[in-house]
Amino acid sequence: MSAPDAPGAEGAPRPGGMDAPRPGAEGAAWPDIGHTYDVAAEHYAATFAGELDGKPFDRGLLDRYAAALAGRGEVWDVGCGAAGHLTRYLADRGVAASGADISPGSVAVARRCQPGLTFRVADMCHLPAGAGSLAGIVAFYSMIHLPRPRIPAALAEFRRVLAPGGALLAAMHGGAGEIGSDEAFGFPVQVRATLVSPEEIAAMAEAAGFTVRERHERAPYPGEYPSQRLYLWAAVPR
Repeated sequence: MSAPDAPGAEGAPRPGGMDAPRPGAEGAAWPDIGHTYDVAAEHYAATFAGELDGKPFDRGLLDRYAAALAGRGEVWDVGCGAAGHLTRYLADRGVAASGADISPGSVAVARRCQPGLTFRVADMCHLPAGAGSLAGIVAFYSMIHLPRPRIPAALAEFRRVLAPGGALLAAMHGGAGEIGSDEAFGFPVQVRATLVSPEEIAAMAEAAGFTVRERHERAPYPGEYPSQRLYLWAAVPR
């Protein structure tokens, strides 16, 4: 699932959704993030459908990614969220894009909000796709909702399902440690996010077998959660 722009309320996701974020203790029990986004699905879709309008850097990066992947095969938006707007953005630019999210409620809402596109319930660490079957994966603020030790497992799964030459485009919140809250999007549900450094996420991707093509970092836009935004474009060697 993509989390909003408040970590712990990309993910991300995408605009701020967490009330009073607080540092989380590494190793503490991890919340059921699928349940969190089930509860918040309708609110999330209504709030974040147009969030790319105010993010010129993100649009430019996605435009270049779409130009590189259009016509090359299936691209999955992993952690698509209830709005499904990133999936739609890519599809509108000629990409064979579909969405995947661990939250059944988010998938149901995304199907309604984005008619004509495919959305599926899936765990990013166990994707229902064959080895080498996808041309690309977009994971914007979705891996942040994994405990740090599980991020390499997600990257290894992305590597498994991507074809040679396939491309991963990921976005994360920069920082150290974890952040979380017992209330997300105005609902009494827990959320937590893992923060990473640019070097850490690049090293994890390389350890999973990717070649890092681009790394970017930007300051938060007005209204976003006040963290640095990290972007990674990585490819599977041919």
